[in-house]
Amino acid sequence: MRTWITAITIGMLGGLTACGNDKPQGDKKVATPLEQKVTGIDGKEVNLADYKGKVVLFVNVASKCGYTPQYTGMQTLYEKYSKDGFVLIGVPSNDFGAQEKGTNEEIAKFCSTNYKVTFPMLAKQPVKGEGKSALYEALTTNAPTKGEVSWNFEKFLVNKQGEVVGRYKSKVAPDAEELTMAIEAALAAK
Repeated sequence: MRTWITAITIGMLGGLTACGNDKPQGDKKVATPLEQKVTGIDGKEVNLADYKGKVVLFVNVASKCGYTPQYTGMQTLYEKYSKDGFVLIGVPSNDFGAQEKGTNEEIAKFCSTNYKVTFPMLAKQPVKGEGKSALYEALTTNAPTKGEVSWNFEKFLVNKQGEVVGRYKSKVAPDAEELTMAIEAALAAK
């Protein structure tokens, strides 16, 4: 009898705890970044779930920004770690200072011609505000530091399970020790 009462009490307490943590009705659950289907810069659908089991760095990019030379470091980072299960994904956006006015085709040509980019690129999309893409809703909501993207070349690190485990401001270069150490730690984790 005592075991039965204990089980009921634990069940009730568990129920109360769960109710206390529920979001108010009307709030929707935000999917994780790797639960998204998006459009690649070539117009083809990209299922980000294909990247589960890999470490992914999402970077919102622009062609006419003071940080645009980071493309060189991003390509180097991609080449250095891709054999270990790392993917870098560029996400063009025109949200900051109208610094990415080009079409997807123009952006792709700019990146390949000027920076020899071979890492995956997505179609241009909004990364902040009311109209931000579902991907950036997932990144900014699930990041350790939540909130809107503040400028071009902000970086979000996603682990093998699809969890956002790091967020790095624009000024953090692709070869910065804090970023490369986080990538290496995520790659080494099970």
